[in-house]
Amino acid sequence: MDRVLVVTNAAAGSADAEAVESAVAVLRTDADVEVASTEDVSDLQQVLADRDGRTVVVVGGDGSLHAVVAVLHERGWLADTVLGLVPLGTGNDFARGVEIPLDPAEAARALVGASPQPIDLVLDDRDRVVVNAVHVGVGVDAAEEARALKPRFGRVGYVLGAVRAGFRSPGRHLRIAVDGHVLANGRRYVLQVAVNNGRFVGGGTALAPEAAIDDGLADVLVSFAVSRPRRMAYALRVRLGQHPRSADVVQVRGRDIVVDARRPFRWNVDGELEGPARRRHWRVVPAAWTLLVPSDLPGPFAT
Repeated sequence: MDRVLVVTNAAAGSADAEAVESAVAVLRTDADVEVASTEDVSDLQQVLADRDGRTVVVVGGDGSLHAVVAVLHERGWLADTVLGLVPLGTGNDFARGVEIPLDPAEAARALVGASPQPIDLVLDDRDRVVVNAVHVGVGVDAAEEARALKPRFGRVGYVLGAVRAGFRSPGRHLRIAVDGHVLANGRRYVLQVAVNNGRFVGGGTALAPEAAIDDGLADVLVSFAVSRPRRMAYALRVRLGQHPRSADVVQVRGRDIVVDARRPFRWNVDGELEGPARRRHWRVVPAAWTLLVPSDLPGPFAT
């Protein structure tokens, strides 16, 4: 890692700015580092266009990583770019999943001598990226609830949002097919469907604890726990990591996932809400991009 381009968010607060500085100081002990602070997608596109073969280190959360991968994919640059990640913020689900230290300075130190690892990517039918996870149902409701709570409660806002959603989410009629196999036929209520490349969502919830980000497959979870008692039990089991054993939960792995509904629904992609639509189609692209992974950690890898 001789030449590095550090990409940061210009909207970061003073505490985050200090964390960025500490991470950059560590990286500069081992590499020629250029720092670019971006305000919007246009800024980001220009910065990445000028990367000149540098390793791109994203200093930010899941949304920042998603934005960088999205631009690189849209411009056809993703396959030729090596990325690194220094987590910043409250969620950092992708970083947790690949076992990158959550302290920015420690994460930067882990990048020194890190190994490049091919990583799978999920694409939708509009050719838009999913880096970590996309889900429909109670997870979307929880994100909407948490959005108002995060400024006051930080990471705890995710938990409070999930609790509120657990009381209020009624479920949806969804038809779900994975590699052509129908998991839900549209007549039965579904509480949640999640397409997971990474292990964690919602600020540290291990929704897909066995997911590997280099196996060419997504871990797909479908929950049919729609009555109020079952919803609350499901939420508790998810927090305790016991949900895979629940009778009203189905988990499969696959490459091609289609979700249909009579009524429009929204979805959560890497922590950001999108939609609505009546149909979504996702597919896994194996080894679509390369991430620097700490060499002394096993990580969530199949190989």
